[in-house]
Amino acid sequence: MTKIVDLQTYRVKAVEQRGFGPWKKRFGESFDAQTGLADLSDQTLLFLAQPGEPSSVAYYEVIMGVLNLGPAAKFHYLGNMEQMLVVDLHLFLADQVRFEMMRRLGWIKNFEGLKYGIIELIQKFGVLKDNFRLNPPVLEESRPDFAEYARLTAGDKEVFIRRILNQALDTFKKRL
Repeated sequence: MTKIVDLQTYRVKAVEQRGFGPWKKRFGESFDAQTGLADLSDQTLLFLAQPGEPSSVAYYEVIMGVLNLGPAAKFHYLGNMEQMLVVDLHLFLADQVRFEMMRRLGWIKNFEGLKYGIIELIQKFGVLKDNFRLNPPVLEESRPDFAEYARLTAGDKEVFIRRILNQALDTFKKRL
């Protein structure tokens, strides 16, 4: 009997393995094509939310795997355009991870990145990034600094949220 191979399922599994294979080893957790930011453990989220080379390498692992650009160690061998894409995606994903951290703290309301899986965020980056810029996260009204935030213009509100990221990171660390 002939076995029929579902090519779409095969492609999804291949992307899943390339993208999340290194993360499964690094974090000792399971990830799949549907894994979104809300599915990440607090420990993984904290690791990815921190600035620096260790988290950058983790982002490069998943980004380069999903885009089939090779392992993260080969980043410096990529062409300039591919390197810029990986860096842009890294910054984009890091923002989304940090927004998720702030959401878990109860500091911001839902944000656009929650609607998508991590693989989808990477694959649809070109389409999604402008929509995300137009719809930044909103500070929770229960925050003590909400009155200050409410008086700001739309662009300044996003700056305000970015300005409290370090405070959020410290608070999240203490919570674990």
